[in-house]
Order: sequence, then structure tokens, then C-alpha cells
Amino acid sequence: MGKQRSGPLDGILVADFSRILAGPYATMLLADLGADVIKVEGPGGDDTRAWMPPVRDGTSTYYLGVNRNKRSVALDLADPDDLDLARELARRADVMIENFRPGGLRRFGLDYDSVAAGNEGIVYASISGFGTHAGAHLPGYDLMVQAASGLMSLTGEADGPPYKAGVAVFDVIAGLHAAVGILAALHHRARCGAGQRVEVNLLSSALSGLVNHTSGYVAGGAAPFRMGNAHPSLFPYEPLPTADGDLVVIAGNDGQFRKLCQVLGLPELPDDPRFGRNQGRTVHREALRPILVARLAQRTRDEWFRDLTAAGVPCAPITTVDGGVALAEELGLDPVVEAGGVPGVRHPIGFSATPPRYDLPPPRLDEHGDEVRAWLAG
Repeated sequence: MGKQRSGPLDGILVADFSRILAGPYATMLLADLGADVIKVEGPGGDDTRAWMPPVRDGTSTYYLGVNRNKRSVALDLADPDDLDLARELARRADVMIENFRPGGLRRFGLDYDSVAAGNEGIVYASISGFGTHAGAHLPGYDLMVQAASGLMSLTGEADGPPYKAGVAVFDVIAGLHAAVGILAALHHRARCGAGQRVEVNLLSSALSGLVNHTSGYVAGGAAPFRMGNAHPSLFPYEPLPTADGDLVVIAGNDGQFRKLCQVLGLPELPDDPRFGRNQGRTVHREALRPILVARLAQRTRDEWFRDLTAAGVPCAPITTVDGGVALAEELGLDPVVEAGGVPGVRHPIGFSATPPRYDLPPPRLDEHGDEVRAWLAG
């Protein structure tokens, strides 16, 4: 339907029955890579259309951030005619993605078993909050999962209250996992001809995304705890104060620590048996930190950033989001792209032969309704 767009996923039709963040983020990534994504919305539209401020031209920037390169059709699944069109879309699709409460689409004949009965090759991706078993009744909000997974117990000062992350991190990770699962299932289908169901839930994505912390517990029996900006297994690996502001300073290995000490004018520190190896630095961080802080206080953040970077020591000033965009621009990463005149963030993956495309702006509700309905009825 419509013009073909080049890209590694050109020719793949995605029926997107998801809303809010995890699913729409996954389908935007697929759409950027050439998939034809039809966004199916209820009569009221995706919830995030009303999540504002901020806004651009009266539209929620939250919605704009995860919905470019898609076509929108509004279908009321309680209406028999609209439901027939939704089922026809699922029958024609290569991929269907949904984040209804587990089992919520069964009464419409849009659950995996019903769709696969008429479309054996369908890759059907479901995103839930807590899986399809004992947690199926729980709603899937990122903040709930940040709380229940343990992330909030790790965020904040050691003697302060738990905090959430500043972004819906597990919605994003679950969206990435869904996209990976879809691509793997499409590869399987290309080899074997059979579709399958792909299931992602926020809690499992969270436990996977907590990486070293969950590994420390399940493999080592060590339950992690809040440490502010400190790292449980590395030092220094945190913001340290300079004469005019904090600078993130990292010694990811012993060689980097030696370079750090050379720039700081403390060449003797690596020879101290407490500090020469990472494990010792981590154990004795309270003895080492004031030595580093005293030296860093003698110069400005920008001066240390310049000299440490030149010496190959990882470090970074703490900036705001606008500063992060500016840094990406300065580094030639071209972070801002336009899709139909609407600015957004560049697709994070680069391809030498099939680069992402930015053809369509985030659609207005039912903007492509007539086109999609005519195609499905044809």
C-alpha cells in the first residue's frame, strides 16, 4: 500500500496495535528501516497524544518522539465493520505488535491463535508489564516496574529515598527487545516459512537491563544497594568536584588510572598497594577519593576535561539534554533529523548500504484512514 520505501525492512508490513511507549518505539525503529507501519488507534487515539506539555504546534512532543514514518487509521474494535478491517489488516501483515492486557484481544479474534489461523507466517509480538502467567492482571507502567524490579532501590543517595530514573527506561528497553525479537522471528520465517509469537514483558526486560546488579545477586548472592553516583565495582567512576563544577572521571582499568594520576601530578599513587589495582581502589575508595578531590580542586572542570581527554582518560562534564544534543552535533553525529518538517532524534543505527529513512511525520489521528480502509476493503 502506498509508495515503497527503501531500507533493509522494505516490503515488511507491520500492523501496530500498540500504544504509549514500548510498542510505538519498537515500531518506529522498524519504520525508520523501511517497514510499512500502519498504526491502529482507537477512536480517542494513542494515549500519548494527550501527554503534554511540552507541545509542538499543539501536538504532544511525547507522541511525536516515537511515531514518525507511520500511517494512522482509527478503528473502533467494538464496531463490526471496523473489526473486520482490523482482522483483514492482521491477515495481510508480516508483523503484528500489541500491548493490550494479556488476553485482551481474544474477544476480538485478534489474539495470536486467531490471527495465526488465517496468517501462518505472522510474527506476532506481545508486550506486557509482568508476563502472561501470575502477573497477567497487572498493568504495565514503567514506573511500577522501576519500583518492583529494584531499580529505584539503586537510584539516589545512599542515605536518601529511592528515586526513579529520569526516563521510562524499561519501556525503552522492552521496545528494543521487542524489535530484536521481531527481527529474529522474521529471519526464522525467511529460513523456515513459519511465523511465531514473540513475548516481551517489562519486568523481564528490567531484570536483564539491570545486568551487573542482577548478576551480582543471582550469581554471587550480593544484593546491591544505593550508592548515589558511585559504582559498586569501579573507582573512580563517578562525578568528582573541580574548582568550578563536577566532572565525571572514569578509570575503567589500571592503565587508565595510571594515566589519570600522571595528569593530576600524582604519579606515585599507582605504586601504593591500596590503589594499584581496581579491586584495591574500590575497597579503599574512601581513602583515595579525598586525594583525587584535593588535586582536582586546583583547576576548572574545562581545564581538567581538556587535559584528561588528551591523555586518554575517560571523563565528561555533566550537562543537560540540550547540552547532550549540542555535544552530538559538535562530534558530527547529526542527532536531529526532520520527518515531514517535524524534528526528531536520528535513528541510532547506521547502515552503509541501507540507511534509515525519514519520509513521514508522526501522523494525525486517522490521517491515513481513507487510504488504509480503501486498501483493506479492496
